[in-house]
Amino acid sequence: MQTQEALIKKYNVPAPRYTSYPTVPLWQNDLKEGNWAILVKKAYQDFGLKEGISLYIHLPYCESLCTYCGCNKRITKNHAVESPYKNSLMKEWDMYMKIFGRSPRIATIHLGGGTPTFFSPETLKSILEHILGQAELSENAELSFEGHPNNTTIDHLKTLYKLGFKRVSYGIQDFNLEVQKAIHRIQPFERVKEATENAKQIGYESVNFDLIYGLPFQTLSTISDTLEKVKKLSPDRIAFYSYAHLPTVFPAQKSYESHLPHEAEKRALYERGREILSSMGYMEIGMDHFAKPNDPLSIAKTNKTLHRNFMGYTTSPSKILIGLGNSAISDIHYAYKQNAKDIKIYQDQIDNHLLTASKSHMMSYKDIQNREMILSLICNQSVSWSKSFLQQVNKINLTKLNTFQNEGLIKYNSNGLKVLAKGQPFIRNICSIFDERMQENEEKLFGFSKVI
Repeated sequence: MQTQEALIKKYNVPAPRYTSYPTVPLWQNDLKEGNWAILVKKAYQDFGLKEGISLYIHLPYCESLCTYCGCNKRITKNHAVESPYKNSLMKEWDMYMKIFGRSPRIATIHLGGGTPTFFSPETLKSILEHILGQAELSENAELSFEGHPNNTTIDHLKTLYKLGFKRVSYGIQDFNLEVQKAIHRIQPFERVKEATENAKQIGYESVNFDLIYGLPFQTLSTISDTLEKVKKLSPDRIAFYSYAHLPTVFPAQKSYESHLPHEAEKRALYERGREILSSMGYMEIGMDHFAKPNDPLSIAKTNKTLHRNFMGYTTSPSKILIGLGNSAISDIHYAYKQNAKDIKIYQDQIDNHLLTASKSHMMSYKDIQNREMILSLICNQSVSWSKSFLQQVNKINLTKLNTFQNEGLIKYNSNGLKVLAKGQPFIRNICSIFDERMQENEEKLFGFSKVI
């Protein structure tokens, strides 16, 4: 049986993170103009009336560039951009309201970016009051937003709390100053402490920290120190993401290439982090996420009711995710659609009353089957199948299953598959066995970050 280091060398290849299936580069762009509205209405009637809908609102502006970032963003200090962008978001929502034909029930809202707290509290309030004024919140609705500790003010926190927001996620990444300088994200511990305490004092029920391992200049010592500082602030959830190095897509990443940890070193950073987080009482949730035992994510993990969408792991079962804003992605179970990434193009389309897709995909019956298997694996580290399933698996994939089993990464039989502890670092590789579209388009793998 191969050593962990040998397995890392073998399987540290590009692979999707599987926030969707098929993954965006493999969408067929086969959604005809006008069909989106028809499919949204069908999905709303089939699922939305019972489950409610989820909303993702993309707020793309940032005042400075964080060089590690792979998000769709626009760098500017000109806050005059807020008002026209706000108007576009509200117009887009109004178009969806016409499709729903009634006041929808909202299960979740998430403000992402970019930097949502680039926008003033007044602008955010205006957007959200417009949306909520035409909808109702589910009894257990979860409203959350991403905040930069340096510019999330008391007014931001109070304004959003009054509108129903109880969860805030702060982008920390790392507390080491040398690392912060390299990634152009300098935020003192005291500022993060203040932002965290402000949220808790106001009444926020959940504070999440986003951390990244694999950044330039990180060592076992610095990651340990960062987590000791995290321990003092005791967030409810922690996302411990693998740094995605894609310098051909994000040229700013080239500036520190020579200071990145190597494969085994990077995995060791995660293992050290996981060990410390476990000692602090956090439960590992799927891939790269941790939560306190009484957190809804931990409970969902235990009960096998965890879900995953473009926003990551969630407890919401809603099959309808509507994305508002430039580059925002919508998932309505039957199809996917991504808005134009360019802000001006997006705003022009909205001004012309068009819900046009820059990318799209109609789901086939086989797509839906494969998605369920992949999401079960990435949420529960297991999947069940019928006794006849293995008879339908092609020889190449059957060989992969046997190899993974012989290496101690999985255990499978005629009833299903379970990912073993040794296989957890390679969950994306294991999921790819059931990614038929990726197997047919292997040349597109190079657009993804590596597994480790």
